[in-house]
Amino acid sequence: MAEKTGLLIIDHGSRRPHANGVVRQVAAMVRDKSRFLIVQHAHMELAEPTIQQGFETCVAAGVDAIVVQPYFLGPGRHSTSDIPRMVREAARNHPQISICFSAPLGPHPKMGELILERIREAKTLPGPADAKS
Repeated sequence: MAEKTGLLIIDHGSRRPHANGVVRQVAAMVRDKSRFLIVQHAHMELAEPTIQQGFETCVAAGVDAIVVQPYFLGPGRHSTSDIPRMVREAARNHPQISICFSAPLGPHPKMGELILERIREAKTLPGPADAKS
């Protein structure tokens, strides 16, 4: 990866602030473990930063390339057409920026490991009846 490459992680976006915080946390984790010039998160809709805002933040950091990572499980419409279209629109005024799109998260061998880990964690959580009290 070039020294001046940024990463833009994009999720759908939610009306719930807590849900929007997840991609922010993921971006922070990736930032701590990577050598990207900037790791920025963005939402397709319903929340900020928007894709346009996230793209502009990467450009302002001095990138010459941006890797776009959809924070989605499968190759649905958002990952394969909506996000690329929206990123291309955001990039319209920055033809000097190289853009590449990575695949959505699953299926990936580590996804199975993650699911099993979540299942182990679920055994320690209270059930629905316990949560009401």
